[in-house]
Amino acid sequence: MAGKPPTSDPVQDAPEVSTPRHAAAGLPAVGHSLRIAQQQMGVRRTALTLLKVNQKDGFDCPGCAWPEPDKRHAAEFCENGAKAVAEEATLRRVTPAFFAAHPVADLFGRSGYWLGQQGRLTQPMYLAEGAENYQPVSWERAFDIIAEELAALGSPDEAVFYTSGRTSNEAAFLFQLFAREFGTNNLPDCSNMCHESSGSALSDTIGIGKGSVLLEDLYKADLIIVAGQNPGTNHPRMLSALEKAKAGGARIITVNPLPEAGMERFKNPQTPRGLAAGGTPLTDLFLQIRLGGDQALFRLLNKLVLQTDGAVDTAFVREHTHGFEEFTAAAHTADWEETLRATGLRREDIERALRMILESKRTVVCWAMGLTQHKHAVPTIKEVVNFLLLRGNIGRPGAGVCPVRGHSNVQGDRTMGIFERPSAAFLDALEKEFGFTPPREHGLDVVRAIRALRDGKAKVFFAMGGNFVSATPDTDVTEAAVRRARLTVHVSTKLNRSHVITGARALILPTLGRTERDRQSGGDQFVTVEDSMGMVHASRGRLEPASRALLSEPAIVCRLARRVLGDKSTTPWAEFERDYATIRDRIARVVPGFEDFNSRVAKPGGFTLPHAPRDERRFPTATGKANFSADPVEFPHAPEGRLLLQTLRSHDQYNTTIYGLDDRYRGIKNGRRVVLVHPEDAAALGLADGTYTDLVSEWTDGSERRAPGFRVVHYPTARGCAAAYYPETNVLVPLDHTADTSNTPASKSLVIRLESARNTAHTPAEATTDHR
Repeated sequence: MAGKPPTSDPVQDAPEVSTPRHAAAGLPAVGHSLRIAQQQMGVRRTALTLLKVNQKDGFDCPGCAWPEPDKRHAAEFCENGAKAVAEEATLRRVTPAFFAAHPVADLFGRSGYWLGQQGRLTQPMYLAEGAENYQPVSWERAFDIIAEELAALGSPDEAVFYTSGRTSNEAAFLFQLFAREFGTNNLPDCSNMCHESSGSALSDTIGIGKGSVLLEDLYKADLIIVAGQNPGTNHPRMLSALEKAKAGGARIITVNPLPEAGMERFKNPQTPRGLAAGGTPLTDLFLQIRLGGDQALFRLLNKLVLQTDGAVDTAFVREHTHGFEEFTAAAHTADWEETLRATGLRREDIERALRMILESKRTVVCWAMGLTQHKHAVPTIKEVVNFLLLRGNIGRPGAGVCPVRGHSNVQGDRTMGIFERPSAAFLDALEKEFGFTPPREHGLDVVRAIRALRDGKAKVFFAMGGNFVSATPDTDVTEAAVRRARLTVHVSTKLNRSHVITGARALILPTLGRTERDRQSGGDQFVTVEDSMGMVHASRGRLEPASRALLSEPAIVCRLARRVLGDKSTTPWAEFERDYATIRDRIARVVPGFEDFNSRVAKPGGFTLPHAPRDERRFPTATGKANFSADPVEFPHAPEGRLLLQTLRSHDQYNTTIYGLDDRYRGIKNGRRVVLVHPEDAAALGLADGTYTDLVSEWTDGSERRAPGFRVVHYPTARGCAAAYYPETNVLVPLDHTADTSNTPASKSLVIRLESARNTAHTPAEATTDHR
C-alpha cells in the first residue's frame, strides 16, 4: 500500500551530519529506491512500472538523459530514476478539494518538497484575478482564457513560451510551431540555464552544439576525463558505463572541487561484485580543483602537450583545423605559478595527469554544470576542445567531447526547434512545409524573459513543464517579475512553487506523464526522445492515467493552437492530435537527420542522429574546419575572508524536484540548509561545525544578496571553496550574473562571506533574501 503525503512541512535546517561515503550504489541504493517507490506506488505497481523503465518496449525514464546500452538489464534504472518514476506514477492525488482547503497564501508558505509530495494533479485549475484559491475549470474555458489574454497583447512578442527538458519531441515540435505561427521566437528553455555554454562553444569550434561520442566510444577509450560533474547523483547509470570502460583498460581522471562517492568507487547493483563485494574503484587520479580553475588547467596541459615531441597529431591539425598558430601563441603564455594559484592543484598532480594524457591514444572529456555555469564557461569549454583537437581526439573511435545533458530530452527539445535564436535554414524549412512566414527576429532566452516580465514588456508566460521560478536565478527578482504578468500558465504533472508565484490570473493544466498510456482518437500513441548522445527512440507509457481529465502535451498544444489561431492556420492540428505519426512525418521533412522518421523509430532501440565531426571528420563551421581558440585565461578571485560558493544538487533531488531531505553520500540527513566548508577555512573564519551562518554574496556594484540560516558542515571540499544546495541558494545569484556569450546564469563560483545567522527559525520556503 502506498503511503500518504505529509500534512506538515518538515524542518529543513537542522540536519544530522555523519561522515561522507566513499562508494555509491550497492544494496543501500536498491533498498532506498524500493522504499520510496513503494511509498508512492505500492508494491504491485512498483514492480510493474519499474520493469518497463528504459526498456525498448517501455517508457523512457523521466529523469536524466543518459543513453541506454543496446543490451539492457531487466532493471535498467538507477536510484534517482526509480525516484523520478515513483513521483510520476504515485497513487497520491491533488484534487479540487485540496485547492479548496489550501489558499494560495498557504501554499506559498510551503516548501517545494512538501508541494511535490502531495501527488498528481487531476483537473485543470484556474486562479481568477484577486481570488485566494484555485478553482476547477473546464479545458474549454482554460483555452478561452489563454486565447483572451494572447489576443489582448500589443504584439506576439509580449508572450513567452517556456519549455522544460522532459517534453517529448512531438510536443516540442508542435509547441515551437504554435509559437512561431502565433508570431514570436520567444522560446526559452531549460538549456539556457545548463548546457547553453556547451552549445555555444561547440557550435563555434566543431560546428554542431552536441557531443561527439556514443556509449561505444566510452568503452573504447584509453582515458576518460570527468570534469565538473557528479555522475553518482546526477547520472548514476553513467557509472555502469565507466565501470565497463575500466574493464576495457580505460583510466579515469576526475576534476572536481568535491570528492564524490560515485567517482571513488561504484558498487553496481546489477552485479554480484557490486552487491556483495567491494565494487569497482573508478578514479585513477583525482584533481581537486579550485572552483573556476578548469580553463587554466586545460590551457597549461595544452602548453605541455605542445612542448612534448611527437605529442601533437600534426596531420589532423593540418588537414582538419583552423587557428592553430593563434592558439599556440596563446598557449605558450600559460604559466605554472598562475595555474597553481587558479586551480589550487599541486604541480606533481598536473604532471601525473600529463603522463596519462600522453599515454592515451583515445581520450574522451565529459563535463556538466561544473564547467557550464561560470562567467567564463564558454572559453573554458573551448579550451577543452583545443585539448582534444591537439591529439586528434574528435572523429576517432573512443574519443571526443561528451557534454552530459541533464533532463531527459532536453537535447531533443532543442533539436525540434525550441530555441530563441533559430537558424535561417530551420525557419525556411518551416515556411516551406507549413506555408506561413515565421518571425525572423531573435526571441528571449530565460534571463531576457525574466527581464521582459520584470519590465512589463512580457505579459503572458506559458510553461510547458518545469518549475521556472525555482530553477531560475535571483529568486526575489524572478518572483516579482512573474507576478507582473497578466497570465501565467503551467502544463504540469505535479505541484511546484511556480504554481504559487502567479500572474494576475493563473492556470494549471494537468498532463499525462511518461509512464501513462496515451490514447487518442487514432488509437494508442507513443512519443519519442533524444538522449544525451543523439540516439532517438520511442517511449510508450503503460499505466492508466492518473485522471480521466488529463490531456497529453501534444493534445494540449493542438487544442490551444486551434483555439488561438483559428482559421488563420492551415496546419492540421486536429490530425496531429489524433495520430502522432502525422507529426513525425512533418518532423521528417523539416529537421535534418529525421528522414523516414516513423519507420526508423519503429525499430527497437531507435536510431542515431548524424554527427558530421564524429561520422566524417567534417566540421560545419564558418571556416569549414574545427576551430582552435585563443581566449584569455580567466578564473575567479575571492578576497581575504571570503569563499567561492558552488550551488549543487543533493542526492535526494533532481533539478528542482526534491525527493527527500537526505544527501546520503555526503552524510547529510533530514535537512537541506547546509553549507559545506573545508575545516581549515572554517577554522580561519571562526566557524565551528554545527554553527549557523548566513550566506551573503558580494558584487562589484556594491550590492549583496543574503540566504539565511545555513548549518556549517566541515567537509573536504577544495580550499577556499564552499558548496550549498539549490534552489535554496538561487537567491544569491543576480539576474545579470551570466556566462559571456551563452547568457547562462553563472551559479558556480559566487564570492560569499559567512556571517553569524540573524535568525535560525526559518520558514520552509526556498528563498529568503535581504538586498542591501
